[in-house]
Amino acid sequence: MEAPRERTAWLQGGGAVCRTPPRAVAQPSRLVLLGPPGVGKGTQAQLLSAHTGACALSTGDIFRIAKSGTVEHPSPAMRTAVACMNRGELVADDIVLSLVHERIRCLTCRGGFLLDGFPRTVAQAEALDQLLQQERLHLDAALCYELPAETILARLTGRRTCRICKAAFHITHHPPKIPGFCDHCGAPLVLRADDEPDAGRVRMAAFLKSTAPLISYYRGHGRIRMIDASGTPDDVFRRTLATLHPTVATR
Repeated sequence: MEAPRERTAWLQGGGAVCRTPPRAVAQPSRLVLLGPPGVGKGTQAQLLSAHTGACALSTGDIFRIAKSGTVEHPSPAMRTAVACMNRGELVADDIVLSLVHERIRCLTCRGGFLLDGFPRTVAQAEALDQLLQQERLHLDAALCYELPAETILARLTGRRTCRICKAAFHITHHPPKIPGFCDHCGAPLVLRADDEPDAGRVRMAAFLKSTAPLISYYRGHGRIRMIDASGTPDDVFRRTLATLHPTVATR
């Protein structure tokens, strides 16, 4: 798997510009990745990014870099999001939408996009559709990855994330070449706090309550694609391409 694409504009927001923009493609892929935490969306986003040329854009990465305090000039929306997280509160829809709107250049990028973590609610999905319509763009599909809850919890506790480039690994299913260190940048791998067993159960409950209705929303718009997430990342990727064929698989 190649290194994650450069995403300075997405992570920093504001006037930040990516040093290495994605390659232009004739038909940019614009996809939303859905599914409970630990189902493998991040890994599939990396594989799809390498295949289609589109950037994998995770709102979770925005929140994590915002909390780290490394953004030189955080926007009012980012400061509000950090304050919510520090109080242990969920970030409200309007703040999330403001953060995404600040990064409209990433959604209109000539390479396309793969959204992971957004939208999380039907209200956010409706706002995304409106935003894309204003730019005369459309969403190709919403990919929803499925796995039994017990399997997902087992995956979460074995997941490791690069502290620097955010690449995802797993101690059994997708181990790094050197245990504990990222294949791409050599930085230490960490077990995120939200991947701890108790946190995983809380995240699953939150998904079922607020995010699962997105399946019905996108099904109603004829854009949902349900994908079995069992097996190896390559197995799931092959199913993903088969599901998207010929929209993405032949590009």
